[in-house]
Amino acid sequence: MNSASLSEMKSQGLGFFINRIQTLFVGLLRVWTIPIVLMLSICSGFTTYYGLSHFIVPWIALVITVAIQSIIVICSLELAGIHWKANKMRYFSVVASLIIALAASISFSYFKFYEISEQSNLHINRLAKIRQDIKSYLNQVLSLKAETLQQHKKELAQASQDVSKAYFGTHAEIPKELRHQVGEGPFWKHYKQIYDEKKQRLAEKEQQIKKLDEAVARLQASLAELDITQDIEKSFYQLLQHYQQVQALVSQVFSDTGHKIPDAPLLMTYKQFIADITPSFSMWEGFSLFAFVCAAMVDFFTVLLSYRLEFTAPGPLTQQEEELVFECLRQFTEFRINANDELEMIIEKSPLEKARGYSDWSRMFAVGLLLSRGFLRKIDDKTVEFAPNLYPLLAEKMSDRLAEIRAKAKKQSAERA
Repeated sequence: MNSASLSEMKSQGLGFFINRIQTLFVGLLRVWTIPIVLMLSICSGFTTYYGLSHFIVPWIALVITVAIQSIIVICSLELAGIHWKANKMRYFSVVASLIIALAASISFSYFKFYEISEQSNLHINRLAKIRQDIKSYLNQVLSLKAETLQQHKKELAQASQDVSKAYFGTHAEIPKELRHQVGEGPFWKHYKQIYDEKKQRLAEKEQQIKKLDEAVARLQASLAELDITQDIEKSFYQLLQHYQQVQALVSQVFSDTGHKIPDAPLLMTYKQFIADITPSFSMWEGFSLFAFVCAAMVDFFTVLLSYRLEFTAPGPLTQQEEELVFECLRQFTEFRINANDELEMIIEKSPLEKARGYSDWSRMFAVGLLLSRGFLRKIDDKTVEFAPNLYPLLAEKMSDRLAEIRAKAKKQSAERA
């Protein structure tokens, strides 16, 4: 069987076809992974820059953000190409750099996701604060109103008793010689005038309190409206207007009662009510697990895809490279199955080869080629293991060699016959 027929058999082999499909698919995934990694880095960079820009000058924050995202991608790519046993110092320096960059990125990205996750709660909390302040103030007004009405009614009841006693002449201020004279005398007229004045004052006070109650009802209605309105600005200023009206009526109604008028709480302004969250380290006190997971998730996918981008093989070997690799790998003699269930081989010279001064340049070149292409993985300085996509190639080459040996054997047997 000539070389042309062997080449044709190889091109039609199942292992060769599977390898081509696999490497094509892996190549497409790598091409698609690159824009995804870039987009994830941009998203993570935006949130990192947002957090940093609230603490340092924006242009410095931008430079640091670019450095952080570059370190994450570069270290992830580099981490996939090294093994900790091969170069421990390099491995741990890459891991430490990656951890520091991830910690910085996640920490400052947390502020943006915290703002997003807590935006609705922020509005609810601010509205609750306004409600609490108004409720506290109205409770004091209600208490003062009850005390004022009770005082006026008590005074009116006392005036009514004075009128009754003056009519029957039993009042304590009536001289003894004039007591027990029933009728509408001068003492009765005096106390009747006091009674009428107090009754009139109570009626006026009740009228004023009625206006206050109406103002309080409008204030409570505007407070309820603020929670469901679409025009927040209009409803907020209407709330402030009604609140000021209540304050004015409280001063007007209770200024002459002798009671201390309650201090009205100072409500927040409209700008304060709609203001966004300003990132600060106090956000870590009210830790949000959801915001932290979102911030970490973006960087996690960036690291994962960057790692896989470098870890997978970049493309297929040419026919010449396959021949070279097969011939050079055959020169190694020490193979075993490792704990990962992968074929592992020793790449350093054996003692006999060292004694003979054997030059292993060609086979080490093949090892370096396969390592750079992702067909081999380095375990340590002396050992490498086969990647899954190398097995079909070697199986195909071994199948070709077996077919060639069988063809030669048949040819020799035919010639002998």
